[in-house]
Amino acid sequence: MAQGEASVPVQYDYEVISSKPHDQGAFTQGLCFADGVLYEGTGLYGFSSLRRMKLTGEDLQIRLLPKHFFGEGITVFKDTIIQLTWKSKVGLVWDKKKLELIRLFSYPGEGWGITHDGRHLIMSDGSSMLFFLDPDRFELEKKILVTENDIPLTRLNELEYIHNEVWANIWQENRIVRIDPGTGKVTGWIDLEKLVAEAAPDGNDNVLNGIAYDADHERIYVTGKRWSRLFEIRIKDVLQPAR
Repeated sequence: MAQGEASVPVQYDYEVISSKPHDQGAFTQGLCFADGVLYEGTGLYGFSSLRRMKLTGEDLQIRLLPKHFFGEGITVFKDTIIQLTWKSKVGLVWDKKKLELIRLFSYPGEGWGITHDGRHLIMSDGSSMLFFLDPDRFELEKKILVTENDIPLTRLNELEYIHNEVWANIWQENRIVRIDPGTGKVTGWIDLEKLVAEAAPDGNDNVLNGIAYDADHERIYVTGKRWSRLFEIRIKDVLQPAR
């Protein structure tokens, strides 16, 4: 590639390794894997929750959020789970083992997705920006503009950090994008339209939303809001330039 030439995102193929039950009452906003179990954050006023569950779909523990909170993305950071809320500008910090609320913190704007790179919390707010926060003080340290083919990419939603990339659901799209956290450029994407058709019930809100990564076994899990299934997928070869 010549110096100064824009990189073109590529589309990745994938295969489904397994399909497991998923609670169709769960309005999935965040999904994480740690210690052999899944953690899921759900939304909707009066129904928002944080839950720990087996890969079989069996709930092990559920904590309901106060009714005035609309739960959003979650991430497991050390011994805690950090959960965002949509419009309340309030984040919740939970003890990972007991699922007990430890503290609250505030942030400007809306909360959508959250993950971390081991040093920073990385947060989205539905715009084309990613925000990097100090994990102890929850203060903004930097932010980057996410672009695809040099065009800002908006509606960044649920996030997961995988192999030095930020993977993101795009609200109301059937794909996951892979973002270089240094430049903000989308380097590739995966089209999961077939999984949407298989597992999502009718309704505009029941979109692809949920990415969890098991780093120890190199497993990637995906699901969506009110989906009937949780899928383990494996990324395969590049299919073609994305656009």
